[in-house]
Amino acid sequence: MKISEAARALESLGNETRLGIFRTLVRAGLDGLPVGRLQQRLGIPGSTLSHHIGNLVSCKLVTQKREGRVLRCTVNYTKMNALVAYLVKECCQDAGGC
Repeated sequence: MKISEAARALESLGNETRLGIFRTLVRAGLDGLPVGRLQQRLGIPGSTLSHHIGNLVSCKLVTQKREGRVLRCTVNYTKMNALVAYLVKECCQDAGGC
């Protein structure tokens, strides 16, 4: 992962609402959640939710899939795990290890 990609993902998660959306979707697992259920769980207006989901989708932390009339959001676990790995990859390297 490039530093610019990590910075963009962390910037997106640096917003309280987006972090709440992301954590809720992480808890939902591989099936994710329909947008309507996500809105109910978080108690935020639809337009606000849509804006923040759009941000998470643009940096590829979340994916959306249309299922008929339902729009389902899921975490991109590959991207999430790559971000975590990027953050811990060189932990304590300058100190001779942890």
